[in-house]
Formats: sequence, structure tokens, C-alpha cells
Amino acid sequence: MSEETKNSPSVKKFPSSAVLLFGGASALLVFSIAKFTLDIDIKPSARIQAIRAILNPTPTPIPTPSAEVLAEKVLPIAGYTVNIKWGDIGKKLVASGAIDLTKYKENYKDPQYQELLKYLTADQDQGITITQQNSYFWINTLWALGLVQKSDVLDKGVMGTQYKKEVGNFASTGGWTLGAKPATKLYSSAQIIPLTSEQNQMVVRIAENIYRPCCGNSTAFPDCNHGMAMLALIELMVSQGYSETEIYQAGLAFNSYWFGQTYMDLAYYFKTKENLDWKNVDPKRALSAEFSSAQGYQAIKKQIEGVAPQKPSTGGGCGA
Repeated sequence: MSEETKNSPSVKKFPSSAVLLFGGASALLVFSIAKFTLDIDIKPSARIQAIRAILNPTPTPIPTPSAEVLAEKVLPIAGYTVNIKWGDIGKKLVASGAIDLTKYKENYKDPQYQELLKYLTADQDQGITITQQNSYFWINTLWALGLVQKSDVLDKGVMGTQYKKEVGNFASTGGWTLGAKPATKLYSSAQIIPLTSEQNQMVVRIAENIYRPCCGNSTAFPDCNHGMAMLALIELMVSQGYSETEIYQAGLAFNSYWFGQTYMDLAYYFKTKENLDWKNVDPKRALSAEFSSAQGYQAIKKQIEGVAPQKPSTGGGCGA
């Protein structure tokens, strides 16, 4: 052995069979990686699909409510009760000339209204329950009260200032035909409900936030019967210490019975677009211009037209 060989670094040689085995494993690994890559690009594995499903879950379909289900949620057969003390308000409405009792009895001669007429002839303290059947009675009776009640909304609002000379030309004034006096004589003329200055301010504040789908104005501009009737409801509840939340809840219920199809449509919208049951919808939001004004409702209606279940409207007209 030469000196050169002795001093050279040691080189470990592998058998040829080992080299072949290592090379084959490497090739197999490369092939597997390529195949895995192709699998991802072309045909996702079950594991990849599962991961994607977790990261991008398929939305659970929201059940579409039927007309019957919506009607019972929005317009329950049992009605909606406000436990106010009506007392002798009806008798005061007759005494003030806001209601002509003879005309009223003729207008409501159907037997179903006979018990309700007692609200005009005797003290009543069992509250007000509005239903689909009696909504026509309450729209007119509250209309008379809203028209005759001395109010900051009527005296200091748009109707009493900007339109003072034309105040008799609105549907809520010129359209009132069941009184013993002309509407212009009745307008804000009697203190049927006692209200303090602070309570009047509360009435105005709430009225500004409650709309109705037959008009583009809030209750602070009650140019139709529904506006006048809602004004009366607000005044009644404010005078008896109800909270704003309770008043908005009652306002939504009364509007619903007066405009049945409108609020069934809104209930359908909230359920299918926002997954909100009607009972969980904020009443103040539902009564806002976005949903309850004529323009707001029409915009909502376009989004659900042709799919929302239909039910005949109740009490939607603007005349007595």
C-alpha cells in the first residue's frame, strides 16, 4: 500500500443494492407528492373536502313561514290588549261633539259592535283589546280622540303651523264625518286626556318615530285617520305612565291590525332576510320610516314580491 493511500480520508462505500433501494424510494416519494398535488388540484380528497366544509359551511336554509303561521304571529286571533283605564273618555268624546252617538250607532249597527258601543256610553276600565274583527271600531274611536284632544302635536306641529289655514283639507280632518261638529271646530279643542308639559314632549318624541304605510309622514304629522288614531293611543299611554318601549310595542300591534298584509310582509322579510322571529323584532325599528312609511314599505315589498304569503288587509282605508 502506498503512502498516498494510507493518508487519504476514509470513504464509506454503499453496496449497489442499497443505492438502488434509496433511489427507488426517492422516486416513489416524488411520485407520491406529485400525485397528492394532482389530487388537490383535480379531485379533492375526503380530508380536504372536510376541511373546506368546516372553513366554508353551507348556510342552513331558513324555513319559509306560511300565511297561517305569520298571521297568528302578527295578528293573533285573541287580539292585543292595552290595559289602560278608558274610564269616561267615550262619554267625553260624545259630550265634546267629536262623536255623534246617533251616527255612530247607525255606522256600527252590526251586532258584533254592540258591546263596543258601551265604550261611548259608560265608564270602562278593562282596557282596550284590538282584534281583526273590531279594528274598524278602534280606528274611528281613536281617530275622534286624536282629532279633538288638545295637543302640542296638533298645535305646534306641521299641521297647526305650516298648514294652519288649510288644516281642514287633510284626510284626518276633512274625512271625519261621524262627529256632531265640523272637524275644523273639533281640531285640538278639548282636554279629554290631561297631559303635563313633560308628557306632551314625550308624546311628540314618540310620534316622530312612528310611521304608517299608507302615508309618508310620521304620527307627528297626522294627516290621515291612522295618524290621528295612533296619536290618541300614544297620548293615552303616556298619560297613564307607560314606558316608551311599551308604547312602541302597542303601536306596532295596532298598526298591524290596521294594515294586516303590510305587517305580515314585514314579518316575512325579517324572518327570511334577517332570521328574526316577529316577537324578537324591535318595535321602534319596525315602526320607523325604513319599514313603516309608504316609501319604506314599498322598498321592502320589492325584495319579497311574489314569495311572501298573502292575507287580506284589515282596516287599511283612510276614511270613516
